[in-house]
Amino acid sequence: MNNPLLLRLFPFLAWFPISSTLLRGDMIAGITGALVLVPKAMAYAQLSGLPVYYGLYVAFVPAILGALWGSSRQLSTGPVAIVSLMTAAAITPLAVPFSEEYIGLALLLSLMVGVIQFSLGVIKLGSIVNFVSHPVILGFMNAAAVIIALSQLDMLLGIPKGRSDSFLYDIWEMFGYLPDTHLPTLAMSVFALLLMLGLKRVPALSKLSVLIAVVVTIAVSALTGFERKVSASPAHIADPEARALVSAYAEADRRIQEMSARVTALSSQARLAHKTRDARGAADLEYAISVLKLDIAGLETENKARMHAIRRLDFTRVDTDARGAATLYLAGKAPVGPESDTRQWHIKKIEQGEIKLVSGGDVVGKVPSGLPGLRLPPLSLDAMLQLLSAAFIIALVAFMESISMAKALAAKTKQRLDPNQELIGQGLANIGGAFFQAYPACGSFTGSAINLQAGARTGFAMVFNGLFVAVTLLFLTDYLYHLPKATLAVIILLAVSSLITPKALKHTWQASRFDGIVAGVTFVITLIAAPHLDKGILIGAGLAIVLYLYRTMKPRVAQLGRFADGTLRDIKVHPTLPTSPYIIAMRFDGSLYFANIAYFEDTVLELIAAKPDARYLLVVGDAINQLDASGEEVVHHLVERLRGNGMEVVFSGLKKQILDVMRATGLFDLIGQDNIFATEDQAIAAIQARLGEQAREDAFCLLPTRA
Repeated sequence: MNNPLLLRLFPFLAWFPISSTLLRGDMIAGITGALVLVPKAMAYAQLSGLPVYYGLYVAFVPAILGALWGSSRQLSTGPVAIVSLMTAAAITPLAVPFSEEYIGLALLLSLMVGVIQFSLGVIKLGSIVNFVSHPVILGFMNAAAVIIALSQLDMLLGIPKGRSDSFLYDIWEMFGYLPDTHLPTLAMSVFALLLMLGLKRVPALSKLSVLIAVVVTIAVSALTGFERKVSASPAHIADPEARALVSAYAEADRRIQEMSARVTALSSQARLAHKTRDARGAADLEYAISVLKLDIAGLETENKARMHAIRRLDFTRVDTDARGAATLYLAGKAPVGPESDTRQWHIKKIEQGEIKLVSGGDVVGKVPSGLPGLRLPPLSLDAMLQLLSAAFIIALVAFMESISMAKALAAKTKQRLDPNQELIGQGLANIGGAFFQAYPACGSFTGSAINLQAGARTGFAMVFNGLFVAVTLLFLTDYLYHLPKATLAVIILLAVSSLITPKALKHTWQASRFDGIVAGVTFVITLIAAPHLDKGILIGAGLAIVLYLYRTMKPRVAQLGRFADGTLRDIKVHPTLPTSPYIIAMRFDGSLYFANIAYFEDTVLELIAAKPDARYLLVVGDAINQLDASGEEVVHHLVERLRGNGMEVVFSGLKKQILDVMRATGLFDLIGQDNIFATEDQAIAAIQARLGEQAREDAFCLLPTRA
């Protein structure tokens, strides 16, 4: 296939013709990768605040589209930890996790991320990711890994965790529940962790360690009755105070839902009023919306305090009737009888007036069988505006993770990589996934590495990978019911452990103090701002740019003396080097542009003030890479002023782009051809000739020049 247009539109045509042997190898690689991917996909969906089967949806359509329209032939597109966490961080302030509104916003976010990536790829702006420097990403990744690990503590220990506007506050509050750790859940977590770590030490089983651990813990969960949950109503609670507390929570929750629906309706009316230029009506509606939001915030604060107290309550169920209802007594206050339940139950959540009680560990539960249906993301302008900054940050972070892995693969396979085509592929993966109930996807480190190790040669490996996930959705979902969520939390914990890299942070600090500060500040801000992770990236990137400008505002300036071999060297490093009373030699290690040209001028004037008898200023310009309009203007005036005071400015080593600017603006003619030299040796020799007798008495001039 040699048609450039067709290959641009359908890059997967470059895989053809493909032999049956190669196709069979890709099929084996795809199925091998899918065996590991299925449990991880479910784990990452848990991290994103969505039902676990949405992880399988992300591993289906986006995986196939990313492979077909991407540039890398081994890159595995699907759910990953960082993007899953960022998805939850972006949507949690706007909707309740696992709710229909939350799911709709996740699909909208996926669509927005895809459109941003696709647009950047089409207009060939793949290099935009370079604006987010490596130290920023390093600090962000380490902070995100810590956040991910801490966010799984509730699943590992079986304790409640709140969801507020401060992740650190939620974690601190969760530590208060440590005495209430659910021992069976903790035991399952430890068992799954030891099992996975043990299997990784067995070479023949290491690749399938996660899958084997999932199968084993499903079996243990089913055989031991790990999950125990029932439903009840507040009327079944025997204790009057506990019943009143739960009833108050349920009533407030009902009012919150009603007012939220009212806010949505009024927002639509307000947008219509703005379109029809009804300013008075729009103002009245916005006032009503603001009042409702204040009332909702007040009720949510009250319910948060109530839920904190409710989670401290333990119940015993007794007197079960024929319909399965039971009276709930506070632990230790239940009457003893043959129909008493010896287990302790606690309230997991209260939804639509119904109490959900559990006495065992959390399991995945029923996973809907069948492929994800076509579903249009809710195209709400308000939601788009609220998600826009998060969508842009996720698009960049996801692409950076994808392209870094793709480059690593290309280095091993010697394959040519096109970053813009990869952006298009990732964009189409997310756009297509948004219409088939997938939240944002990106290139996976683990999945891609398995693809490469399993012998994948073309993107067909990921096509088979996606098809195997489809088979799982069609025929294997019933077997996932008893999968403990603690096992999924352990999978996430092990997956993100490699993202915590203190050695890399230390290395960054050793390489550059400025970069170390950027990485450290990004790390701290990301932790503090969580769940608003985009703030960490934005502040880190902004700080990196500010520090870069600061560094370039005051580049290194060296006053030069003559070394024994004739070279010019910094007299701060070699203070005994001879200098000349007639010649000031300096090297400016930076571009001459608006941010540092004043510093250049001040430095020149300081050097001249220290040597009032000097007749020549030699500027060694080997390190000057840019001369903008501000720089040209200052140099122009400086040359004129110094010449008026009897001093000539001489340049050496100027690059072509600098000379082009000088010629275009007339600065070259002002300085003069005889004051611009290719090398510093030529410049010194010319100055020597002009000084005549004075040069013979100057140690600076008498030293030999280089051969």
